[in-house]
Amino acid sequence: MGIEGYATVEGTRRYRDRMVAAGTAHEEHFRGGLGGLALSSIGLGTYLGGHDARTDSLYLEAVKQAVAAGCNVFDSAINYRCQRSERVIGQALSELVRDGVVRRDEVLIATKGGFIPYDGAPPRDTYAYLQQTFVMPGIIKTTDVVADCHCMTPAYLRHQLDASLTNLGLACLDVYYLHNPETQLDAVSRDEFMTRVRAAFETLEQAVAEGKLRCYGTATWNGYRSRPGSGGHLSLEALVNVAKDMGGKDHHFKVIQLPYNLGMPEALTQQTQTLNGSAVSLLEAAKVLDVYVMSSASILQGQLSRGLPSGVTEVLGDGTDAQRSIQFVRSTPGMGTALVGMKQAAHVRDNLAVARRAPLTPGQFTTLFK
Repeated sequence: MGIEGYATVEGTRRYRDRMVAAGTAHEEHFRGGLGGLALSSIGLGTYLGGHDARTDSLYLEAVKQAVAAGCNVFDSAINYRCQRSERVIGQALSELVRDGVVRRDEVLIATKGGFIPYDGAPPRDTYAYLQQTFVMPGIIKTTDVVADCHCMTPAYLRHQLDASLTNLGLACLDVYYLHNPETQLDAVSRDEFMTRVRAAFETLEQAVAEGKLRCYGTATWNGYRSRPGSGGHLSLEALVNVAKDMGGKDHHFKVIQLPYNLGMPEALTQQTQTLNGSAVSLLEAAKVLDVYVMSSASILQGQLSRGLPSGVTEVLGDGTDAQRSIQFVRSTPGMGTALVGMKQAAHVRDNLAVARRAPLTPGQFTTLFK
């Protein structure tokens, strides 16, 4: 059994108050999303890096530095770095709790399931690994796998959720995402896809009832940014309606993740969603549907850490271009937490320096689009 508990309103507000009182973070750095949780506007992502002990050590220190610098949102996926990212978050959290630096109820831990994960390092024979690890034990059938890498059957999700809890050393996850479900649309019809989504959401609602997670959602790359009618498009309204069918009005589909940054602003600027028959942006739909939004690729894997145009930098204020890019994302109306991949403690310190500043006001933000 892992560390008991989960992020709570009382715990996350305790963390917020401690960070604000110490001058580590501005009060507006924290958002009141997900049922009143005080969540940092900047979160730490763990996607990039090699599957090796050196990178593990870097992430271990980065997570600890982030907690000290005002970040209480941590994001991973079971397939990131061959399960090593989940494991190092688990190690860091265990040590932080043991040493009294932070309590379990003060931090939100999110992870994802859907892609077939390797264990520690890529296997020499991926087909043999799939057969021995998943098919022969009866966890999945070969026909369940799409694109040789993705599965979202109930049995597979139950297995992956338990594996993630073990990796993270937790008794309960705060957020569990169905990872890039639009991958399935490359192989099955829209009707079959929605049938699979229903089965997946039913499984995740049951996991909430069992105390294994608090809420769930979808983490996507193209799904919410693509136009209605395109092959990989995801309708947030349709997914919420499935969640209502599976969990009733008190369903637990409460959070989504998608890329959003200065170079990929579609969540704000494009009407990719339909809500009650009207075309709206993803952020508008999420607000009406009471879904918290986290951005991935907030600085586009470092590509937005340099060379921003002068007109943008003047509005976004002092600091590095990386800090300005983060300020853009966290200042966007309707955006909850800007996830930034950080495995260097120095980058954590630099990027989290933005936490000491207030986000742009809506009036300041709109000048970016004039």
